[in-house]
Amino acid sequence: MPEQPVAELLQVQALRAGYGAAVVVQDVGFALAPGESLALLGRNGAGKTTLLDTLVGVTQRHAGRIVLGGRDITALAPHARAAAGIGWVPQERNIFRSLSVDENLTAVARPGPWTPQRAYAMFPRLAERRANLGSQLSGGEQQMLAVARALVLNPKLLLLDEPLEGLAPIIVKELLAAIARIVREEGVSAIIVEQNPRQILPITTRAVILERGAIVHAAPSAELLADPEPLERFLAVART
Repeated sequence: MPEQPVAELLQVQALRAGYGAAVVVQDVGFALAPGESLALLGRNGAGKTTLLDTLVGVTQRHAGRIVLGGRDITALAPHARAAAGIGWVPQERNIFRSLSVDENLTAVARPGPWTPQRAYAMFPRLAERRANLGSQLSGGEQQMLAVARALVLNPKLLLLDEPLEGLAPIIVKELLAAIARIVREEGVSAIIVEQNPRQILPITTRAVILERGAIVHAAPSAELLADPEPLERFLAVART
């Protein structure tokens, strides 16, 4: 029989997780279809990074399941989850600072449509600095390299943890435009944590708001932009 297509790329079911005995993520459940992108919103300390860390496999899971592409990855180690299709850009970026830009990409690249050359086309700044060491890049260029490194892994799901944090406005504009192309035009499935919802909602399909580790609101991104009352209520975001 031919293989049946997977209706949902990611299924998160009744997930409880944290650090040691401390539970931070409380019974979180949602699904993401192939090609969808999710804005993960919430105040500082709401559990956004912990949720991404749990999908990657670096927290203590207390309950629940994670299914990626029809495969239960709940018990897999972080490196096995990466091999299964999780691409992660943490806040710390985790680039190889002692390697060149080119070496950073070629060292981790896996077969698939996203090659180092395609990453350079997405981030022309990196192409110009391909011989520079990671330590010689600006903060914005390091963030671009971190995203490019995740892409050349050819992941099924891209996780971006506050990719715009602390960057100069001109770099934020450039990086946001690249992320928009990645998730909207290239159809890469992604979960994006961002403090400023108005920056990320226009480029994502759906959004969830976390409060104290639990989902308190879920809606299409366009709906939240059209009626920002939940943003005001849960995030204290003023109307514009």
